[in-house]
Amino acid sequence: MLYPQDSESRESKILDGIWHFRADMSPSRTRGFNEKWWTKSLSESGPVIDMPVPASYNDITEDKSLRDFVGWAWYERQFYVSPHWSSNRRIILRFDSAHYNSVVWVNGKQVMEHNGGHLPFESDVFGALNFDGPNRVTVAVNNTLTPTTLPPGEIIYQTDTSKYPKGYFTQELQMDFFNYAGIHRHVWLYTTPVTYIDDITILTDIEGSKGLVNCTITVGGKVPDTDGSVRVSAFDSAGRVVASSSSLSSTSIIVIPNATLWWPYGMNETVGHQYTIMVNYTGDVYRQKFGIRTVQVTEDKFLINKKPFYCHGVAKHEDSDIRGKGLDYSLITKDFNMLRWLGVNCIRTSHYPYAEEIMSLADQQGVAVIDESPGVGIKHKSNMGPESLKHHKEVMSEMIRRDKNRPSVIMWSVANEPASDSSFAASYFKSVIEHTRSEDPAKRPVTFVSDVVFEKDTVVQFVDVVCMNRYYAWYHDPGHLEVVHLQLQREFEGFRSKQKKPIIVTEYGADTVPGLHREPSFMFTEEYQVDFLQEYHKVFDDARQKFLVGEMVWNFADFMTVQGTKRVVGNKKGLLTRQRQPKRAAFTIRDRYHALATGQDASRLYTYSHTHLSSPHVYSLYSSQAQNYHAYEYTR
Repeated sequence: MLYPQDSESRESKILDGIWHFRADMSPSRTRGFNEKWWTKSLSESGPVIDMPVPASYNDITEDKSLRDFVGWAWYERQFYVSPHWSSNRRIILRFDSAHYNSVVWVNGKQVMEHNGGHLPFESDVFGALNFDGPNRVTVAVNNTLTPTTLPPGEIIYQTDTSKYPKGYFTQELQMDFFNYAGIHRHVWLYTTPVTYIDDITILTDIEGSKGLVNCTITVGGKVPDTDGSVRVSAFDSAGRVVASSSSLSSTSIIVIPNATLWWPYGMNETVGHQYTIMVNYTGDVYRQKFGIRTVQVTEDKFLINKKPFYCHGVAKHEDSDIRGKGLDYSLITKDFNMLRWLGVNCIRTSHYPYAEEIMSLADQQGVAVIDESPGVGIKHKSNMGPESLKHHKEVMSEMIRRDKNRPSVIMWSVANEPASDSSFAASYFKSVIEHTRSEDPAKRPVTFVSDVVFEKDTVVQFVDVVCMNRYYAWYHDPGHLEVVHLQLQREFEGFRSKQKKPIIVTEYGADTVPGLHREPSFMFTEEYQVDFLQEYHKVFDDARQKFLVGEMVWNFADFMTVQGTKRVVGNKKGLLTRQRQPKRAAFTIRDRYHALATGQDASRLYTYSHTHLSSPHVYSLYSSQAQNYHAYEYTR
């Protein structure tokens, strides 16, 4: 599904802004459907409030019932379409993401439905539009999670009216982040010709100094009686044509001499280098950025452009104050500035596909991405039946179609922390993983993230890279950092004895309340977070000489969760606060990651920090933003 753009043959407009909004608070949550709210202005059905799009609706008001709302929420706005769009065009209404199930009407006519969040959906709405007056778009969005949704959840009803109000129910989550809901990303109206480029697939390879680019287009609409001509041109970053091809075939192969490759941060000077390919099919013009790079996996290495890649990264969330999971350009830009400040070269889209605007910045800035599906919390047999499997495969197909041309995407993750020790997990995930491999024309590595010990995991056998989340001295043996070395090494050796595959530690971390200090370190203090991370780093430094190909802190920044006795206004494992201010551990990670990027001995940091970090003067020096790490006195 090509991202909307203007070109010589296409026009677009964004329908973002302030929409009318109303949550269906009826006990059954079906009043809107029973009364057919889409057939007239939403305000005629009852009171409405203003609601920004894009944004989660949960934190916009002071209404607790809306913050915690589960069920159908209704949006509406008016828009106009220029009369010059009324002939020889398709007009597409597109939602980049809405959570989770959506039904859309234009002028009272249903034009589309979509099941699942985080990914775009669209439909040709030409036949439903007015070109000489206002148009009304109505959207019903439902955030209910059930055993067969992705992510899964369960609605629990309480029938004892002596203890609970009549009709009382709660949404039980199987994920550790807040169930934000609403229209989270852009809403578009865009045009294409009636004969149009429906999809573009770009595959790249390297032959000596040449970049080999295979471009295949899929055509939609009124296909000409004779094959239409396809012209493909590749442009460098200065806008110069570096290669071109013209043919009657849907596939073009072009060769870029002296090609500049796409590299992640820290591997080469040409970080995030991209070309632009322009495709012209019978007058429809579309431009697609791409990078030339290869990805391979051996039994102990992850190779990008045939050179070993070591991921020094973080896991993230789309999460911030007020807008929840809503798209925010200022926040996205700040996050990437902080990623570079930290020295991060890789992120995981935990635990769902991120906005395309985030992915584009990863492409541009050379941040490698483990692209993860919303398959988080698949814990029960009811989450792995035929209906769930069908939906999971559909989601992977949508995700791959959206992100397949991105050079930053180096691996697909089909799930996070499922019950991979259960008797029914192996066949389910084998099917999902095989489907994912078959859908990706570039044949990237495929993984899932396991929190199950090596003796019991039944799914790792099917992946290309072992990804594991481990919380020794936090959830297990809390406060006892002395067990980390033995237990983590035991897991590494156990997985390697069963599977000769590279390993990435995709999560490790400790909740940390900013400003809370104690010496010696104590759980939840900033000192403990530093000690916790460095104890893991000692094991990493030994393993990365052998089979470890990545380490990813959980988490980049604090994020919101449901209320509970284990969470104090959210998950506090961030290196940064939710407002993107660094905790003490951020400087520890920054120094380590920049040392790794410059090829220095990161283990020399331990003695220095443990010996001198208690001194405020030396801590200020230690956490300075110096770029020349050779100037640091790691030991004295």
